[in-house]
Parts: sequence; C-alpha cells; structure tokens
Amino acid sequence: MNLEGAQAGLSWYTILKKRENYREAFDQFDPEKILSYDQKKIDELIQNAGIVRNKLKINAVISNAQAYFKVAEEFGSFSTYIWSFVDGKPINNQFRTLDEVPATTPISDRMSKDMKKRGFKFVGSTICYAFMQATGMVNDHLVTCCCYNSQTAKNERVVL
Repeated sequence: MNLEGAQAGLSWYTILKKRENYREAFDQFDPEKILSYDQKKIDELIQNAGIVRNKLKINAVISNAQAYFKVAEEFGSFSTYIWSFVDGKPINNQFRTLDEVPATTPISDRMSKDMKKRGFKFVGSTICYAFMQATGMVNDHLVTCCCYNSQTAKNERVVL
C-alpha cells in the first residue's frame, strides 16, 4: 500500500519507474526494518533521487509500519485484518467496459476510514481500492479479458 500512497497526486508511470528504487530504499518494505528508521535514515531518504522525495510520504511509510504491527497484534495478522473488509473472499465484478470500473466503493471508503483511525497515512479510498485490485481482493478485469476467468476460477484469498 506504500507504493499506492507514494503515487497520490502523481502518475502511476512515475512510481512504476521508481518501484525498484523504492524497494531498495525502504529495505524491501520490511516493516520490522522500517520501524527502526531514525532521523539519519529519513534524511537519507529525502536525498534519494530514486524515490519521490516528499517528507510526508516518507514519514507515512514509517507510521504505516507502526500501524501495521498494531493491527497484526489485534487481528492476528495484517492479512486477516485487510481481508475482513471483503469477508475473506475476493469480489468478482462483472464489468463490460472500463467506464464501469469504479475508483472507490463503499468497501474502500470503509477500509480507508478504519485504516486512518488506526494510524495509517496516505490511505484514502482511491488508494485502498487500488490496493484491493492489486492484491486480488477485487477482480475488476473486464468479463471479456483473458484474465477474468483465471481470476474468477482462483477465487482464493492471497495472504499478505
């Protein structure tokens, strides 16, 4: 979800070009490592031209790691928490045109609100819905897409 947050206000292409730089800069997004980041590491990240050098977005990754562990402790795992928004099962939509695919849904609205309450940053409803699509929580492939049936057939939960 941190890459989705980094993308806020920018094009996906910008973030995708920097994806490997993000993985390296943020220790493969290992939340345990991120918890130990100090001001020196934050300053290093702010100087890193390979990522978006937005202080709020960088600090959000750190606060998201903290929130991640609180959620994992409360729910047993982050995966259990996040999948609870879809009752543990992917949602298979049946869209025929791209115009039908939403940017947000009532579920992503609820997820966003709950995550913000728990201390996550850069988790607006659009970001949450993009995360749901990226992780297979929702299948928004058009019914005419070759990937639609493969995703529908799987209809299984991905552990995050």
